[in-house]
Amino acid sequence: MTVDDERILLERVAAKDRRAFERLYHIYYPRLFGYILKLTRRIDLVEEVLNDVMLAVWAGASRFAGRSRPSSWIFGIAHHTALKALRRRSRYVEEPEEAAGEPVADEEPESLLVRREQRDLLGQALARLPLEQRAVVELTYFHGFSYPEIADILACPANTVKTRMFHARRRLREILPQLGIGAASGGGEGDRP
Repeated sequence: MTVDDERILLERVAAKDRRAFERLYHIYYPRLFGYILKLTRRIDLVEEVLNDVMLAVWAGASRFAGRSRPSSWIFGIAHHTALKALRRRSRYVEEPEEAAGEPVADEEPESLLVRREQRDLLGQALARLPLEQRAVVELTYFHGFSYPEIADILACPANTVKTRMFHARRRLREILPQLGIGAASGGGEGDRP
């Protein structure tokens, strides 16, 4: 689906078109579910936050100004809604009950095990980052947003996003070897952690 298609869909939602809303919900549900879970690390909050986000999209679609992609606007709502939910609930669950990735049909059991172990270790590393840094890493590497888009989502300057990414990468270079993952490559702005 293109950005223009999403804008049209959001315009239809603003006009209270229930079918358009259902379609938008089905498009965004998996992405938002994963983002909210990784951000909050609270499986018990995900559905509640996701429902609040989609209710806010339904109620506020007419206020979407079109200055950003619809996905940036929706993820911004998700980010702020998740933070509010975390503040409301003080308990913290160390290990969320994330669903295991589905095996690829022809994947060998050994490679599947290695992939799951790496995913779990990366999850542990990300969990050690401060929430603000973790959000920037998640939005960049797992959801494909640019720094200006992340700045819109987090309601902060783009330079703040860059600074958070710098500190997240530096911290991950310390954490990953402790977890048995090879040292992350240092270097330029385009390097992945």
